[in-house]
Amino acid sequence: MRRDDIEIVVIEDEEDLLELIEYHLQKEGYKVSGFLSTESVEQFLHEETPSLMIVDRNLPHVEGGKFVAFLREIGYNIPVIFLTAKDKDSDIEAGFEYGCDDYMTKPFNFKELLLRVQAILKRSGAINHQNVIKYKDIILDKNSLSVRINGQNIVLSPLEFDILAYFVENPKKVIQREELHDRFWKDKTEYPNYNAMNVTISRLKKKIDPDKKYGFIKNIWGNGYKFE
Repeated sequence: MRRDDIEIVVIEDEEDLLELIEYHLQKEGYKVSGFLSTESVEQFLHEETPSLMIVDRNLPHVEGGKFVAFLREIGYNIPVIFLTAKDKDSDIEAGFEYGCDDYMTKPFNFKELLLRVQAILKRSGAINHQNVIKYKDIILDKNSLSVRINGQNIVLSPLEFDILAYFVENPKKVIQREELHDRFWKDKTEYPNYNAMNVTISRLKKKIDPDKKYGFIKNIWGNGYKFE
């Protein structure tokens, strides 16, 4: 994944500091969405899939640690760095209990922040290398043909893996049945065999979402499929 494909959310109530953090992250090539409070962040997360959140704990309305704990409770596993003036040992301990992945105290060094951001993104698979693809809770490694969803290994056939990788690389795009057939079945059959494709897609759906919790692959009636 390229850095300009990686979105980072920053929640910081000091506007000047927020702009500085955004500037340094954007200079490194990241896409950044900044918020002065937690208001509207949950709605944003329903619509976008950021790779990392940098959160102040001293926020208006909702304390940053409690907000992250709430996100963890409702199922968001986005890595979080707390960047805060709360620097007591008990504050740091509480931060990790709330669900952060790293904790930095103010005042801070921007170079250190960028290094910590890079380290977490590498651990999560977001910037390991171009052959690692991440989307929401899915991590695909094209080198090993391995798939992990919410930390669980999923065993796929090579064809299933290639189809899933294509979906993940084209999220929210309606992919026509003809496009899928030409890409994955054209050399295998003389005539279009949509039945084989339907069976393969159905099997893939069951493997990556057996409890129908995510609804990753959606049938678009009369057109094809969309990955969300």
